Amino acid sequence: MHDRYAVIGNPIGHSKSPQIQGLFAKAAGLEIDYTAIEGPLGAFVATVDAFRANGGRGMNVTAPFKLDAFAYATERSERAQLAGAVNALKFEGERVFAENFDGVGLVRDVVHNLARPLAGKRVLLLGAGGAARGALLPFLQQQPASLFIANRSIDKAVKLAAEVKGQGPVTGGGYAALADQAFDIVFNATSASLRGEVPPVPYTAFAPGALAYELVYGKGLTPFLRLARNTGVQHLADGVGMFAEQAAEAFAWWKGVRPDTRDVIRQLTVPLV
Repeated sequence: MHDRYAVIGNPIGHSKSPQIQGLFAKAAGLEIDYTAIEGPLGAFVATVDAFRANGGRGMNVTAPFKLDAFAYATERSERAQLAGAVNALKFEGERVFAENFDGVGLVRDVVHNLARPLAGKRVLLLGAGGAARGALLPFLQQQPASLFIANRSIDKAVKLAAEVKGQGPVTGGGYAALADQAFDIVFNATSASLRGEVPPVPYTAFAPGALAYELVYGKGLTPFLRLARNTGVQHLADGVGMFAEQAAEAFAWWKGVRPDTRDVIRQLTVPLV
């Protein structure tokens, strides 16, 4: 019987995780049984318990269950603790290990796939929600020159920066503070693009040669990326590589083999037009 894995979410029909993890397993010469589970709202614990009872070894976790997964775990990584949310679980007997690979996947996409090192760079992170929290520690481990968290709620950005102040040069504030600053890499971790809105970023925030990175993927030229292009930014990217890389991190965590992500990224890429 093959090891059983799954992705859980609601809704889940749109998920490409079974396709991706299947490609990873095939490339690694491994046989796994990977399915998508639409978990009933309010029944996360019962659904995961049933999956484990039937031989489940691990799960990817997507909306709206990342907080439920955090609470369900018995052991959480430092990244998961800071994010307060979990996107991967591993089951070993009674122990439930929890991870958040979003930030790791994002850093790998930028540094490895896009060949844009964060070390010594001025980094701007838009948003202070779950996506931003998951990225903080991996960002700071790359030793940027500075990391500024901008958010509509200034207090939320300041509080988040304070939580990791011992890890590196990070500060938080409102969008007004960006007026006299320029950044080498600007990440949009807000939900503005999902609503068709543009975050209030001044055009001067993009330094010459900057990279504008949209964490949402598969949406083409989002309002944020359009803003960046209209200000003269030539280096644009969406989150397709981040998605593939965090999936690869989970696969490696479960199976001990890190798959090549190039084919998956190529298959999922939507032109930024």
